[in-house]
Amino acid sequence: MSDELLAPVGNEVELCYQTFGDPDDEPLLLVMGLSGPMTWWDQVFCEQLAGAGFHVVRYDNRDTGKSSRIKAPVRRDQLVRAFATGKAKVPYSMSDLAGDAVALLDHLGLESAHLVGVSMGGMIAQTVAVEHPTRVRSLSSISSTTGRRTVGWQHPALLPRLIAPRKAGRDAYIESSLAMWSLIGSVAYPSDPEALRARATETFDRGVSASGVVRQMLAILTQGDRTPRLRSLRVPALVIHGTADKMVHVSGGRSTAAAIPGAELVLIDGMGHDLPADLFPTFVDAIARTAARASA
Repeated sequence: MSDELLAPVGNEVELCYQTFGDPDDEPLLLVMGLSGPMTWWDQVFCEQLAGAGFHVVRYDNRDTGKSSRIKAPVRRDQLVRAFATGKAKVPYSMSDLAGDAVALLDHLGLESAHLVGVSMGGMIAQTVAVEHPTRVRSLSSISSTTGRRTVGWQHPALLPRLIAPRKAGRDAYIESSLAMWSLIGSVAYPSDPEALRARATETFDRGVSASGVVRQMLAILTQGDRTPRLRSLRVPALVIHGTADKMVHVSGGRSTAAAIPGAELVLIDGMGHDLPADLFPTFVDAIARTAARASA
């Protein structure tokens, strides 16, 4: 595991990143979801991927963790409008977030890489694939969706929490995080509450931005439907989705797999909107199997 490093990716944005494994192995870029720092890709999972023959790169998206904060004010009414209509003035788009990933590959001297994204990270990885297809060796989209508003919806019970103002402070963040994961976690693979508390504490101490979460949410809510462009992909693809996902309904995963020619769809009963440690071997095997198709 490398030290945490900074990569300038343009427009006064720096991304914090870290690598695992042998630099001569197949490059694999992990892209995290909404408000999640790179450390939400568990170290053990990264090490297992490295053991499977990948040079793993994880990073903090802009507005997350130790990466740059964007100096653009946002208002809650923008968020409500975006939820209702899919339209709003946004500080940056899904294409901008995809551009960050490509610029990080440039910084690392990588012409292409295997991309693995979860939730918003899956949307970013899909966007890289359709807008920068030569940069993607294989695509693994986990707990994500196509951008079409009629699939991959949130459970109605989550909406008030998603748009509500967030209380300031470490303790409030930790309790809010625990409450959210109790709603969206995997019913069949329950997480240890103390492990969740430790992760929430580490996440807050790493750096959180309430306005940054809103900016990321606006990018998600105003993204276009990638379905037509996903149909044009000619890259090995894997789609993993939990049948108990309340944050992104399983229809999002099914639609993603249906859109990408030759995509493998792996549905996991009882999995919610998290990455349970019990499933790490399943994820690693599926990702490696998909990557192997790129060189077959």
